[in-house]
Amino acid sequence: MDIDIFTQIRLQFNNFTKAEKKVGEFVLNNPKDVLYMSITDLAEKCNVGDTSVFRFCKTLNLKGYQDFKMMLAQGLTSDTEEAQPLSDKISQDDSTLDVAKKVLHTNLNALNETFDLIKTDDIDEAVKLMLRAKRIVFFGVGTSMVTAMEATNKFMRITPKVEFINDSHLQSMRAALLTPDDVAIAISYSGSTKDTIEVVDIAKQRGAKIICITRFIKSPLTAHSDITLLCGANEGPLQGGSLSAKLSQLYLLDLLYAEYFKHSYDNSKLNKELTSEAVSEKLY
Repeated sequence: MDIDIFTQIRLQFNNFTKAEKKVGEFVLNNPKDVLYMSITDLAEKCNVGDTSVFRFCKTLNLKGYQDFKMMLAQGLTSDTEEAQPLSDKISQDDSTLDVAKKVLHTNLNALNETFDLIKTDDIDEAVKLMLRAKRIVFFGVGTSMVTAMEATNKFMRITPKVEFINDSHLQSMRAALLTPDDVAIAISYSGSTKDTIEVVDIAKQRGAKIICITRFIKSPLTAHSDITLLCGANEGPLQGGSLSAKLSQLYLLDLLYAEYFKHSYDNSKLNKELTSEAVSEKLY
């Protein structure tokens, strides 16, 4: 018979180390808060290291932190709507109009929170790095890969120095050939996606400047970053790939695009005209 995560924690409690017990107590007392925390956030709340949180997950026979959050979300499902994979507490009884309003509310909240998190100095510095760069490479896997592809599609209309590779092995190879004159833009909601962290680590070793777009200010990804831009959407483990999270990331990318265009107006305007003309014959 399956045992929920809370019962597992209680059963294993005497086997935990002192640091793991701190994590276990915090999880049992604050499960809803933990659902939206990065591994670094949880570690800081418990006054332990990231490795202690990881060992806590392994003691529970889980693969890692994301697996733990998935189990936590499933454990909360019967007690709270927070863990349900529906946005803004949508219920089975809602009408289509009710659902439309709630989805709109969720997306507007994500955009408004992202706006509130914007630090204009960070945006300005990120654009300066991009303007000076010889090459701008976008990195992301999973849902973030789609966002990185959309960013590349947008920027390639005004500059030829952007690129994206959708295979994680090839991303690592590309990162290994970056130089101090290049910029890597890494997109990861959690900031703890293993493939993205490895790629950014390689890029950092090569001297490239790192800009990351993520939800959490402190995560394994931001530890490698020169500039961190925060998106404002909350996404539970059962809501992976939510459009509100993606929308908040695209909002930041659109802001970078607008500022880049503004600071390279003549060249960007010419490139926009050339690329638009190149595809105009393909449209009816």
